[in-house]
Amino acid sequence: MASVSNVVQGSESAFAELEYAGRIARAREQLSKSGIDVMIVTGPENIFWLTGQQTPGYYTFQALLLPVEGEPVFVIRQLEYFNFISNTFISDAAVYQDGDNPVDFLFQMIKQNNWQSKRIGIDKKGWFLPIAVYEALQSKLGELADCAGIIEPLRAVKSPAEVEKIAKAASYVDAGMAAGLAAVREGSDENALVSAMMGAAIAAGSEYVGMEPLVSTGPRSGVPHGTWRRRVMQANDPVFLEMSSAHDRYHAALMRSAWLGKPPAIAVEMDKVCQEALQAALDAIVPGAPCEAPHIACQKVIDKAGFTDNFKKRTGYSVGVSFAPDWGEGGILSLYSGVMTPLQPGMTFHIPPALRIYGQFTVGVSETVVVTETGYRQLGSLARPLTLF
Repeated sequence: MASVSNVVQGSESAFAELEYAGRIARAREQLSKSGIDVMIVTGPENIFWLTGQQTPGYYTFQALLLPVEGEPVFVIRQLEYFNFISNTFISDAAVYQDGDNPVDFLFQMIKQNNWQSKRIGIDKKGWFLPIAVYEALQSKLGELADCAGIIEPLRAVKSPAEVEKIAKAASYVDAGMAAGLAAVREGSDENALVSAMMGAAIAAGSEYVGMEPLVSTGPRSGVPHGTWRRRVMQANDPVFLEMSSAHDRYHAALMRSAWLGKPPAIAVEMDKVCQEALQAALDAIVPGAPCEAPHIACQKVIDKAGFTDNFKKRTGYSVGVSFAPDWGEGGILSLYSGVMTPLQPGMTFHIPPALRIYGQFTVGVSETVVVTETGYRQLGSLARPLTLF
């Protein structure tokens, strides 16, 4: 292995070099089928999946120039260069300085490799492709082909090594959620609750995650995607907890609910329905069935119980490689009506049915699972029912 100023090539890579070579070969096959000669890859998830490069500094411009033929070129900021060396098996990068215009720099790399006359594509739907950057590239290269959907389908089915990483992340979530439930007590506040959750997950092995925990108590728990705000827990409070953990950027997530005191009958009924809806969704996971099947099964349970208006969302979404602002891969696959992509062994999902009375409370339960040859495997181990204190 090469080293640069004591930084060893690939020393912090999530996978072996051959794994990335195989992924790049598969991506090139898809590009060739789509009639694209060179793809400009900007999304940190796709970049990580193809090369191993990971950094919290993806807020600055980075791009992998991936040709169907020839060596890839990685355009990266100087400050990230040694990070790049340690995480990848790519021997060198095209490094720009903070005073450079990254788009001009990238264009020079395209010219240097005689690619400007080729059919060039870019992942247009990526979160990290600003309009200004896209327009600047268009002005220099002309119309760019849309490569959205080239890499993502390849990421949908995880290898055994990827599933192992998600399973490790699930074990960290178990530790964090168990600590969070243990911290639920009258007189304590939401910050102490989240501190316990995150502290335990990190101590168990988790890295930084793609999205913060979604934790709220009392009437605040009835507002979707609420986060902690120092509220002190009181008698008869509902408590909503959802979090993720990460291992080598692979995420797992988990949702649980608790109640300080005796919950009202409607909350008990809603929790019962969530439990049944989750199991119905899990039982509908069969290789070859469409991704909408688990959602339809979940929705049927909820509709039969009369809670249709309390559940206005997809049943689940793909999980795997994530960077902020999300812990899921919902842009790859959703478990929802009309999604006809067949379920395949190796696909991984977070399935979080939740019911709420807006502004009063939420109850919900979830599991992260992997599709198997015969059905599914649950990756977490925590009990599901509403925890009472």
